[in-house]
Amino acid sequence: MGLGGVGGGGDHKAKVVMGEAGYVLEDVPHLSDYIPDLPTFSNPLQDNPAYSVVKQYFVNVDDTVAQKIVVHKDSPRGVHFRRAGPRQRVYFQSDDVHACIVTCGGLCPGLNTVIREIVCGLYHMYGVTRVLGIDGGYRGFYARNTIPLTPKVVNDIHKRGGTVLGTSRGGHDTSKIVDSIQDRGINQVYIIGGDGTQRGASVIFEEIKRRGLKVAVAGVPKTIDNDIPVIDRSFGFDTAVEEAQRAINAAHVEAESVENGIGVVKLMGRYSGFIAMYATLASRDVDCCLIPESPFYLEGEGGLYEYIENRLKENGHMVLVIAEGAGEKLFAQSIQSMSKQDASGNKLLPDVGLWISESIKDHFARQHKIAINLKYIDPTYMIRAIPSNASDNVYCTLLAQSAVHGAMAGYTGFTVGPVNGRHSYIPFYRIIERQNKVVVTDRMWARLLSSTNQPSFLSAKDVVEDKIDEEAVSQKLPDGEVCLENNSAMEKSVSST
Repeated sequence: MGLGGVGGGGDHKAKVVMGEAGYVLEDVPHLSDYIPDLPTFSNPLQDNPAYSVVKQYFVNVDDTVAQKIVVHKDSPRGVHFRRAGPRQRVYFQSDDVHACIVTCGGLCPGLNTVIREIVCGLYHMYGVTRVLGIDGGYRGFYARNTIPLTPKVVNDIHKRGGTVLGTSRGGHDTSKIVDSIQDRGINQVYIIGGDGTQRGASVIFEEIKRRGLKVAVAGVPKTIDNDIPVIDRSFGFDTAVEEAQRAINAAHVEAESVENGIGVVKLMGRYSGFIAMYATLASRDVDCCLIPESPFYLEGEGGLYEYIENRLKENGHMVLVIAEGAGEKLFAQSIQSMSKQDASGNKLLPDVGLWISESIKDHFARQHKIAINLKYIDPTYMIRAIPSNASDNVYCTLLAQSAVHGAMAGYTGFTVGPVNGRHSYIPFYRIIERQNKVVVTDRMWARLLSSTNQPSFLSAKDVVEDKIDEEAVSQKLPDGEVCLENNSAMEKSVSST
């Protein structure tokens, strides 16, 4: 997750374009909205030999991407976003661009790839030669030195984990940050981070707009948990799922090698259980997966202890995967620690993996029925620190280039990301309005339950509450129709009707 400590995310005034048949374009701000009579220039890409093979250089000005692709014959066309890509006219001359890049929040596979591709995209596509790296997150704008970035400097950083720019949580001081941007003559700001970071980027954009500065602010959404809404998925997620399988495999080997072996694996997922769910589905060695969205209970008929006991009797071993935010309501003894927050504003949660491991051990020790051998694996920081895989490397390249195209075209106050497979420019307020969560009454969670044969732990009351939550995140259209957001585009791509 990204930077917290930022207020409501700025004065969000939606820039909405209405069309026929219920068409709604949720547009992003443009420099020309508050700076009149800005000159435009021909896009340097038209003279770039690498792009000479492309039939159509530029994205049509009217191209948009639909948020919802499954519709009924009588339903409205719904919400759209502006399509990402190069424009025929740009609002910056290459020699005048002075760009900066900052990374905030926790580590995530792919950070260095995004940095590299923003630098290389600016240099090779647009001929921009002045790019600065901000050292150490938001506070680096006013408290640290900058790092000059060139294609040579960033040439092989994508092969390393972490971020070469350094990162931090907190440190967001809007006035100091914008003062630094203004004093340094920076006119393009690329901000890589999670929902808190994007909230901070939104506040920075609003202050830049208030001062009337010709500065484009572009966000690249980052969270390993995949909990950013609207976009199909966040970068680093594929890599995280792939690496999580290694931990699950190790737990499975340990568990099946001893009598009544239990392997417990804790994975990332403070509020959203996507990594745990997809790693479980991919590995097929997991007997039970616990995520924040699905409440569970320990004691009694149908509880977790009973299920573990039955699996041990049937198979002689079992593997349990738990997301870090699962079972939060069961931490009665840890209420005080749950009220504390880190510098990003995230709740400091107790270690659920250790807690569930000790709870299982204590239960079976009291029962004297089965002597268990439990092994606990926490690969969290190993997963966060590895380089991105091939899939995420390609994805990070597209994100970075989309951000560069948007900033050069004069768009600002936006986040980039794929919506139904098409890269789009999304206003900040849509990215920070809520968190993307697993819908436990949807097909993907049903597939997981089928794969593990675990009980759902859901009562009829839980199902009703989940439906109410789903309605709460519905997108109300201006004409009175309601357009439900899909859970995730990964879900869309694999769901069958």
